[in-house]
Amino acid sequence: MAQPFILSIDEGTTNTKAVAINKDGKVVAKGSRPVALYHPYPGWAEQSPLEIWHETEDAIAQCLSRLDIADLSGISISNQRESVLAWERSGGKPLSPLISWQCRRTEDFCRQIAVMPKAESLKYLTGSVLDPLFPASKIHWLLDNIDNGFARAVNGEICVGTVDVWLVWQLTNGKSFVTDYSNASRYQLFNLHTAQWDKELLTLFGIPVQCLPEIISSSGYRGETLHCSVLPDGIPIFAQIGDSHAALYGQGGFHDGIVKATYGTGSSLMTKSRGLSVNDLTVSTTVAWHDAKLSFALEGNITHTGAALGFIAKLLSVRNVERLSEMAQSVESNQGVYFVPALAGLGAPYWDSKVRGMICGLTDSSTPEVIARAAFESIAYQVADLFFNMEKSLGEKLGTLSVDGGPTKNEWLMQFQADLLQREIICSDIAEVSALGAAFLAGRAIGWWQGYQALSNLPRAVTIIAPNRRSEMMVDNYMLWQQAVQRARF
Repeated sequence: MAQPFILSIDEGTTNTKAVAINKDGKVVAKGSRPVALYHPYPGWAEQSPLEIWHETEDAIAQCLSRLDIADLSGISISNQRESVLAWERSGGKPLSPLISWQCRRTEDFCRQIAVMPKAESLKYLTGSVLDPLFPASKIHWLLDNIDNGFARAVNGEICVGTVDVWLVWQLTNGKSFVTDYSNASRYQLFNLHTAQWDKELLTLFGIPVQCLPEIISSSGYRGETLHCSVLPDGIPIFAQIGDSHAALYGQGGFHDGIVKATYGTGSSLMTKSRGLSVNDLTVSTTVAWHDAKLSFALEGNITHTGAALGFIAKLLSVRNVERLSEMAQSVESNQGVYFVPALAGLGAPYWDSKVRGMICGLTDSSTPEVIARAAFESIAYQVADLFFNMEKSLGEKLGTLSVDGGPTKNEWLMQFQADLLQREIICSDIAEVSALGAAFLAGRAIGWWQGYQALSNLPRAVTIIAPNRRSEMMVDNYMLWQQAVQRARF
């Protein structure tokens, strides 16, 4: 017998997914489409807003092809964060590409901001350090590169928003211009203490508030479909949330003490915090979500993990990452070779936008297989750097690490990660954890699940990877990795 389901859209950096999730928290159908990422200049990264929307439509159609649309109860959205675009309020025509979170085009502007007296309050107000990763500097760049951009923004003619805002706009045919608290907290224009756009920050970056979306709860009604080619009119949209936040929610991270790592193009570690603390410069404080109340989290963002594998595969003329993994596992050690994938600077815990990628330790005996291994190891090393810094920030030892994302299907990599951390790794058997978390928020708005306990009671299949005993070689290799990072920085 058919069950009602939620259509959860998960728009990532390289793929758009549409996932149907029922009341048991099970995936009953899904669709996926690739999304192109363009690099017009060194350090620049951007995408086409219209391509993203068209691929989203195709993914939705693919997902719904074997389902009864009458059973569709609502829509939720999780999205790649910090990527931002501008479009005309009248008609919805894009005025810019989507500037990716990976893009470093605003480094010079960030350096100009850094020397201003008001910049000293940035970490306290936003929970994050000044970096081109965040939308604030990108939005300034967008308005500066649109004819009369600032004046038009003041007049309310221009909309600026992250991918979630763009998708809700498209689904509602321009009726809803909203974001949620989790995404808003990533703009570097949001005051964590007042939970609203901050006048001081808007002045610092020169951005008119008139061009920014309304901030509403992560869970709740935000409009309904209208004139959408793949959906009937009147389907309500019940959730928006950043993908990393959604993954933590999907992993059960609404309870204290759960740390999740999402492995993707880049990677994010996040754990719900017991309060608001903005003192640590190595990790960010962010809004986790708003589901009847505001919750905060500690997070660190790594710029290149899965993207690092793609880069090395291209460099070695290897046809795909799966083949690169086979090469990596064919050698017993990295032979002293380390790859620091600072291809667009280093994110957390270093926050060093000037450093660039480096392969070091090469000898006459180094082979493509050794370089492939160094690429995979760089993912685990970067996660470890962040994990251990998060422990220091919290002042307590972290337990297991819950993981999700494509690279977690690589058993060798996950075992290496467990051995390095000396912690159990809990792999979700549902690949679409971000979509699941967003669906949980939508389901709570509908009334499917009344609280956290109801979500915790849902059946959940996981794989647990226990660490092998720490070896001296593992300790030595990690120390050498840290030395390689310092060498790349200086």
